Amino acid sequence: MKSGVILAGEGLQPSSKGARVRYSGSKRTVIDGPFAETKELIAGYAIIQAKSKQEAIEWTKRFVTVDAPGRYRQESDCELRQIFEIEDFPVDPAEKADGWRQMEKRQRDRV
Repeated sequence: MKSGVILAGEGLQPSSKGARVRYSGSKRTVIDGPFAETKELIAGYAIIQAKSKQEAIEWTKRFVTVDAPGRYRQESDCELRQIFEIEDFPVDPAEKADGWRQMEKRQRDRV
């Protein structure tokens, strides 16, 4: 992190908790997860903060017009996935007072 090379690196929750928004011209279709494993290229990603899955879907439906106006009339998919938060992991009673959870919190607070 100190070198500035790694800007973000998070584990994604299962696709069963996600959604895809398919763009076909001006039409938007929402497909709920889970998704079969795909071997298609992921050309990039964006991290957004939303209060709910539905709010994230609504923002994503509008994203392609901001991201790639030149591709607006072409067909593409955008997959939504949640990022794991510290709260998603159960607390182990044997965890040390200054263990991984506290180190992770300090790291996130710096960003």
